[in-house]
Amino acid sequence: MRRINLYIHEDDNWTDFVWDEKKVSLKLAETRNLQGRLLGKMESLGFDLQDEAVLNTLTIEIVKSSEIEGEVLDLEQVRSSIARRLGIELAGAIESERHIDGIVEMMLDATQRYQLPLTKERLFGWHSALFPTGWSSMYKITVADWRKDTNGPMQVVSGPMGKEKVHYQAPDSDRIEDEMRKFINWVEKETTVDPVLKAAISHLWFVTIHPFEDGNGRITRAITEMLLARSDDSIKRFYSMSSQIRLDRKQYYGKLEKTQKGNSEITEWILWFLECLDNSFDSTTDTLSKILQKADFWKTHSKTIINERQQKMLNRLLDGFTGKLTTSKWGKICKCSQDTALRDIQDLIEKDILQKEASGGRSTNYELKEMPDGNN
Repeated sequence: MRRINLYIHEDDNWTDFVWDEKKVSLKLAETRNLQGRLLGKMESLGFDLQDEAVLNTLTIEIVKSSEIEGEVLDLEQVRSSIARRLGIELAGAIESERHIDGIVEMMLDATQRYQLPLTKERLFGWHSALFPTGWSSMYKITVADWRKDTNGPMQVVSGPMGKEKVHYQAPDSDRIEDEMRKFINWVEKETTVDPVLKAAISHLWFVTIHPFEDGNGRITRAITEMLLARSDDSIKRFYSMSSQIRLDRKQYYGKLEKTQKGNSEITEWILWFLECLDNSFDSTTDTLSKILQKADFWKTHSKTIINERQQKMLNRLLDGFTGKLTTSKWGKICKCSQDTALRDIQDLIEKDILQKEASGGRSTNYELKEMPDGNN
């Protein structure tokens, strides 16, 4: 009796992907229209606001891509690392850890050098940047080389130890060299497929091969960003696919699992990817609104005397401060005493920039005062 294949890669010629041309073309046209309008809007901004938007987008992209894998990065370290490498002036920039610099370097190589060809050596460089010590958490891993499967097949699992559920099993390691050669060749030489559609297919294709021992998800999304940068023909990133995937993480993994257990007909995956991309454009509109508010704020207070600590905390508030602002949080972030923090805050209250929150509570909380034109 003939065995029914469980995973897409078990089929011969599994990468001969097909899709419903009519459905995909309609959705792709809508996505491309939204993309063009967004890029036009962002390009109309001044260079400083564009830099701010790019810095925000890349920070979110890197932080959220790691969050999808369950790793929480320090947002301020990521932001500072990006700013240093792009030559963007950043008030209150801090030192960043080595592994964060590595993740930033990978993403910047993918997006700032998007026109460079994707090669085996380039992918190995990205992998080295992700794991500079050769360790993933407490485990020594193979770095800058394809996985070896010395401990058994590569599987995506969930659940407690002993009760794991296998969601996916990747191709055997002895297939990777040929599979990756075919993938890289398609990425660089296929010219008839729209670049956005190419990003959707490449995302599925690479993560299905799962060529590395660890870091496959983050490298998949770096490749996606590289191809989306090619579709924009710009080094300036104004939207983040990973932030949207993070919001829809459960659905993302569900769509991947269903597609990887299907066949080479991938219409449903492509349509989901394009819808996710559309939603990332909408999120950028919200980000742009915050950037413009921030620019208006500093324009209004261009002649106000504000010290470095105050500038740092005001930028945090304008970027969207998490939780309640108290003197103790101010002191911790600015590395100063609570007395100094209170003096800073009271000074900003006198200057009509901060105010006490009306809600009150056990401790006094502070917030930005509404500006006369209605912006915060």
